[in-house]
Amino acid sequence: MADGYKNAIGRALPRWFRSGTRTFLRRLAARRYAGGALRCPFCEGNFSRFLPAGSDLPVLRELQVVGAGYRPEAVCPGCYSKDRERLVYLYLTRAQAWVFSRPMALLHIAPEPSLAAKLRAVASIDYVSADLDAASAERRMDITAIEEGDDRYDVIICNHVLEHVVEDGKAMAELCRVLKPGGFAILQVPISYLLADTYEDFSIIDPAERERAFGQNDHVRIYGRDYPGRLERAGFSVTEIRPEDFLRAREVDEYRVLPEERLYLCGRA
Repeated sequence: MADGYKNAIGRALPRWFRSGTRTFLRRLAARRYAGGALRCPFCEGNFSRFLPAGSDLPVLRELQVVGAGYRPEAVCPGCYSKDRERLVYLYLTRAQAWVFSRPMALLHIAPEPSLAAKLRAVASIDYVSADLDAASAERRMDITAIEEGDDRYDVIICNHVLEHVVEDGKAMAELCRVLKPGGFAILQVPISYLLADTYEDFSIIDPAERERAFGQNDHVRIYGRDYPGRLERAGFSVTEIRPEDFLRAREVDEYRVLPEERLYLCGRA
């Protein structure tokens, strides 16, 4: 109930006031933690620490869900980029630098603000951001039924979206269909490497029950080690990439990315 009141009050405040308050708090945090060994590849700031993110829920803790549990230093105090967003950007700049220099089409599902700003600023990228909520992106898109022709995009970024989609197999197949041969998709999800099989139960529809079962009230599953196989059944080839494959050990720490997170790099099989 308290959250409902807070949300109602927030919606009643003028947008300029809410935006100004967020900007003020960001600047305050950036000033407080300015200087230090930690770095952000987006705002290029140096900080003494990053800010916390994630939920400390029993299911996330017990299953050691990577990318969804509580992380004490996940958010940059300068630009508010998250650890998973920084990991994708660092991979692109270090291992797929051609993305920033050649004409190409890129689809960004549920765009993260800092990553979106970097990609949109590159003149050679035909950048398309999309979300089921049109207010969050340039285009409204249901990824289980994408209204695009085949072989449309050179690169697709879909970061922590599929865990929200009931028919995730259809979404994977659609993303595969619109990906060009020779292109790649980065399809990240929160995942438990303790689970051999993805846990999902579609009889759970109450938000509070979903939070207890899956760690968030709008999640419908917790992916397990079978995640690459699910992608392959949709038509992808899958390569698992670890942060140490393209970052030095000290950089993993300095950029505050999760050392245990794997990037799922997908191409057309």
